[in-house]
Amino acid sequence: MALQASTIFSLQAPKDISLNEIDAELNQIWQSYGITGEDGGLPSATRATTFTLVVYEPEETQYLLAALGFYNGPIDGILGPQMVAALREFQKKHSLPETGTATPETLTILREEFAKGQRNGSGGEHPAAGLSSGSPRIADEIALRNPCRIIALFPIAGEDEGVKAQVSAYCPIQKQSSSTLICCEYITLSGTAAALERIGGMIPALLIGGLPKFLWWKATPDPNNGLFKRLAAVCNNVIVDSCNFNEPESDLLHLQELVETGVPLADLNWRRLASWQELTAEAYDSPNRRAALKEIDRVTIDYEKGNPAQALLFLGWLASRLQWQPVSYEKESGDYDITRIRFIAQEQRQVEAELAGVPVADVGDIVGDLIALRLSSTNLQADCGTVICSETGGCMRMETHGGAQSAGLFQQVTSLSEQKAEALLSQQVQRWGRESLFEESLGVTANIFKLAN
Repeated sequence: MALQASTIFSLQAPKDISLNEIDAELNQIWQSYGITGEDGGLPSATRATTFTLVVYEPEETQYLLAALGFYNGPIDGILGPQMVAALREFQKKHSLPETGTATPETLTILREEFAKGQRNGSGGEHPAAGLSSGSPRIADEIALRNPCRIIALFPIAGEDEGVKAQVSAYCPIQKQSSSTLICCEYITLSGTAAALERIGGMIPALLIGGLPKFLWWKATPDPNNGLFKRLAAVCNNVIVDSCNFNEPESDLLHLQELVETGVPLADLNWRRLASWQELTAEAYDSPNRRAALKEIDRVTIDYEKGNPAQALLFLGWLASRLQWQPVSYEKESGDYDITRIRFIAQEQRQVEAELAGVPVADVGDIVGDLIALRLSSTNLQADCGTVICSETGGCMRMETHGGAQSAGLFQQVTSLSEQKAEALLSQQVQRWGRESLFEESLGVTANIFKLAN
């Protein structure tokens, strides 16, 4: 159930301070408010007492260039050759001086072009939306249940002028308990990627001692990023969202590398698969269907063209549960992005899987959402045929492009009421540590990619 928008009570509007004044300023906010209200007329307020969430945002310039189709490299905040070339191409198109750097004029036009794309229904959400100091929307989803501290890290392109710090505190007012405010404290740090890495040693001291600590890494995951490694080492959970990966296959491989080094990972995109997994398991609950599981040797998965991460993670989950080992992998691009993977199941049976990136007219908020899946067998006597489809995508393609065996069971997935990262994040911070089912599924997915090399 989606949370309703709340009225925001501001304890402290964003205030620029020096790095060594952060703790003192936060304490001053609460002292001046008085915790329970100075005269009894203000509602009582609960200070951050549940966890600390560190959020690393994508670098704005790279994100905007990528959203507008000029850049397809990693979103890492580094002014590398790809980014320089993308900036020059954008500057040439808009008759700007071709400096290859993020000049103020370039950034202004980048933002204007991105805003035009949003008005026309294309382009994603601006990376800073909901975390900018004037719009604490991301914390609303969390603070409704948990008073917490959010440390937002904003890498910027341009000259290295050190790190700028801001502190603020916001409290969503809930109708059912308007006499008590549950508040989030914000610490915002912005600077070049190099500047943020320089002060990385200071960030652990800003985490609330004795409470869970989460790192939401919204950029492309990079096991070699110094700041990432430092923060991952002190956090109970590292959260990513594979629906935003620029290069899903290599980025999912990077996730597997992190798992192998002991990093406790969570992927918000994995959470979006819960309904599909539950319906698939439910389809084989009855004893006769359960016995027919071993007969499945054909898998077809349709997803919205653009990012195959969900389809790959679902297939990894299915293969890990049924003990299939991948043996071949091939791809072809066109109107449909087709990926074919062959597995060897128990008793040396061959299993063939096809993932199809389907072009859709009405793209949703989440790139690469599953549309439909079909499980079947070349054994016409096996009672294992199942088709599951989304409410919006429908099952027409699965019905007309099935296989040797007709589906014995049709089911429809009811979409999560809220698939956006902010809502899923509010659930993710209720748990932490390693997730064995996700790690096993990711391991199979990584083994599939390794076949390509």
